[in-house]
Amino acid sequence: MLWVGLVAVVFPLLCILALQYWSLLKLEKTSTVADKVWMKNFLSDVGTEVKYLYKGNVEQALNIPAYALTGDLLEKGRSPFGACEIKGVKRLFVSVFDKKGEWKTYFYDPNCKTYQCTPIASEARAINVASASFKMMSQEQTVVRMPGYTLDDRDPENRIVLKPILNESWKVIGVAGFIIDIDYLKHEFLPQVISSSLLELPDNTQDNLIVRVYDSKHNLVYSTKPGKGQNDETIASLPFVADLYVAIQSRNMTPEQWARWNFIVNLSLSILMTTVLIGGIVLALRTASRELKVSQMKTDFVSNVSHELRTPLSSVRVFGEFLRLGRVKEEEKIREYGQYIETESRRLTQLINNILDFSKIESGRKTYQFEKADVAEVITETLKTLEVQLKQNGFTIDFEAPRTPLPLAVIDADAVAQAFMNLLDNAVKYSGAEREIGVRLDAEEGFIRLTVTDHGIGIPREEQEKIFEKFYRVSTGLVHDVKGSGLGLSLVKHIVEAHRGRVTIKSEPGRGSSFTIHLPALKNSGEDAPQRGASTLTEGELQNKPLMS
Repeated sequence: MLWVGLVAVVFPLLCILALQYWSLLKLEKTSTVADKVWMKNFLSDVGTEVKYLYKGNVEQALNIPAYALTGDLLEKGRSPFGACEIKGVKRLFVSVFDKKGEWKTYFYDPNCKTYQCTPIASEARAINVASASFKMMSQEQTVVRMPGYTLDDRDPENRIVLKPILNESWKVIGVAGFIIDIDYLKHEFLPQVISSSLLELPDNTQDNLIVRVYDSKHNLVYSTKPGKGQNDETIASLPFVADLYVAIQSRNMTPEQWARWNFIVNLSLSILMTTVLIGGIVLALRTASRELKVSQMKTDFVSNVSHELRTPLSSVRVFGEFLRLGRVKEEEKIREYGQYIETESRRLTQLINNILDFSKIESGRKTYQFEKADVAEVITETLKTLEVQLKQNGFTIDFEAPRTPLPLAVIDADAVAQAFMNLLDNAVKYSGAEREIGVRLDAEEGFIRLTVTDHGIGIPREEQEKIFEKFYRVSTGLVHDVKGSGLGLSLVKHIVEAHRGRVTIKSEPGRGSSFTIHLPALKNSGEDAPQRGASTLTEGELQNKPLMS
């Protein structure tokens, strides 16, 4: 069910991630195209502002009525353009036939106040060329129903905008026009329009844009920022001055690079969020699975402990009833029954002590009374107390005592005895048909070593680390038929680590197991009691890693 739940949650998350990946790909392409279109629109807006400038000038200055050209108004220097100021115009003019029948051009300054008596030769020449067609139309009395302005840019230095002047009969009687002020356009109008347009953009977009103005020879006229920029320049010409160009380009990242960066960032965030969600789900399911296993272990623990308690209690009760009812008369039998009762009582005491010690360890209240002691003496005394119980079960102990006296150690004698008894109890349970257990005591490299060896079912290598966990029991072979609390080896590990020692194991399935306790020996009489801290290693790891002392 946990795996089904995991798949049911992870599969939709992966589908969402795949859909988001596809959406980000499309967004990347769309964003790139949109940025390019946006840049072109920006240039178009700048061109529109230029167009509005000169179309406004046409509407404002060149809509001259026919009566303004009659009489002596022009000869007297009176302006037909009115009292106005026109931006972007270098010269205003009117060309008409005078009283003598000559085609004559009258010049006015841009602010429409001063009459220019002396024309500039280049300007006069450009105006004569541009107005030649209107001169002909005036001579022929051509009728024009839809008058509009025209642009003459044959002289790049004097670009001229013209509009015919019509009488009541819609016939051409003259022409009005102006010469575009290119310098004003380059150095005043375009920088102002470009800056205003950029200010309407977000700050990050402004910082990443460079807008430039070029002339017909591609000489730089104006730039919003210094630097070369990226290779994505978009160029557009301007109305009225077609050989003047405005270009826009990215300063730091092109639209493609920007879209790719956004794609990578968003995809990375999506993957990270999905990974975190999946990790959280896996962790939650793993925790739930672990809790289920622990719950099952606790259930097995209660069942096994109940069995462990019931068996010796039954024996104690039966032998006690025999003695109480006086059914046993022989003194030898009475002693035998008494030994059984004592043995089973010790067994019960050991089991209860294990449970109580485990409870104290779990709650952090377990303490040890460290004193200088002879480990050999502690082990010998423990073997004596277990002698009857082992004989009843048909076991013999092959005890290999140290050849030379062992150094003293700072230990809790009761705790060490309890650890030793748990190892013996473990050996008895898993010896199978074999009835011989080896106990060896020696010293090596500053440690006192206590080894308990059985010739039973053995432990697979992959489970040799797990057997020291609480409630854990090997799940193969004879173990199913062996009752136990699952706390013995966990307590052994805790006790040995409290003495700054280690527990190592060497085992092969079908060939038995050998558990070794390594307790630090005293180097001199002034050494202090040990502090908590050690680790559990297999025999192979112990050979490759020095012991702590």
